[in-house]
This record gives sequence, structure tokens and C-alpha cells, in this order.
Amino acid sequence: MPETIDIQLKKGALTLCVLAVLNRRESYAYEIASTLSDAIGMGEGTIYPLMRRMQADGQVETYLVESPSGPSRKYYRLTDAGRAALEAQRSEWRVFAQAVETILDDTAAPAVVTSEEGDEQ
Repeated sequence: MPETIDIQLKKGALTLCVLAVLNRRESYAYEIASTLSDAIGMGEGTIYPLMRRMQADGQVETYLVESPSGPSRKYYRLTDAGRAALEAQRSEWRVFAQAVETILDDTAAPAVVTSEEGDEQ
């Protein structure tokens, strides 16, 4: 069961992570995948479909760069829509993460529902 939670959390945060990586610098898919693999253990195979979807959604755009060691590389960079998506998702993530931290905090007082609200404890 913990593996399922881990996988679902990573999938849920993947777009946000890619947007954040590209906000730091333009990059190609393999480099993005390697960064995310090292940081959160995300599999490389999940990046390519996501990059195509983000491009179709207008969040990223591509350009080719000649490589001295092989074929040209397709680089990705954020568009204005991608930067807006990053800011919106980053804000949502922080609110969500803070709420989860509050719930997980063993020192926090337990929530109390009064009988005036119609519920029993």
C-alpha cells in the first residue's frame, strides 16, 4: 500500500516539478527526466508523454539544438502560460502541503466539533 501512495503522490506532483525545473533553465527531456529521477525517483518513461501534453496545452515550447555527439536535441522552455501554471500550481501545492503537515502534526490539538454544529464528537 505505501508504494501506491508514493506513486500517486509523484504522479500528482510531476507536472509541477517539470514546470519548476524548466523555470530554472531550458532543458531537454532526458535531462529533465534525469533530474527528476535523481530528486524524487520518477521513472524516465513518464516524462515524454507529459512533455507532449504540456506542449499541446501551450505550457512549453520547443526548439532544436545541434549536438556535437549525436542528433539534435529538442529543448523545452516555458511559455507565459507555463509560467502562469507554475505559479498557480506552486501556490496550490503549498496550501495542500501545509494542510497535510497540520494534520500530521502530533502536537496539534485535536479538532473538536461542538454539539451546536449538529455533530457529536
